[in-house]
Amino acid sequence: MVCLPEIRPIKDLRNTTDISELCHQTKEPVFITKDGYGDLVVMSMETYESSLGELELYQKLAEAEAQIKNGEELLEGEEVFKNLKKKHGRK
Repeated sequence: MVCLPEIRPIKDLRNTTDISELCHQTKEPVFITKDGYGDLVVMSMETYESSLGELELYQKLAEAEAQIKNGEELLEGEEVFKNLKKKHGRK
């Protein structure tokens, strides 16, 4: 099932409760338009923190790939995942 992005006009921000509930229900960003053009993105803190965590993971993977390419010594995978789980509170 393809999930289409939620797009709302800026006037919908007047009802902050509805926008907040939508962000929490969908766990996806809500794109806000102004005069028919993209202007803002609104999301729950949970979604934002999750996105940051994913970004950090991809950055770490890119660093590891560069280290492998350059023949550098790598950290043990178990240690890396243990540190990530500790930092992001996942068990």
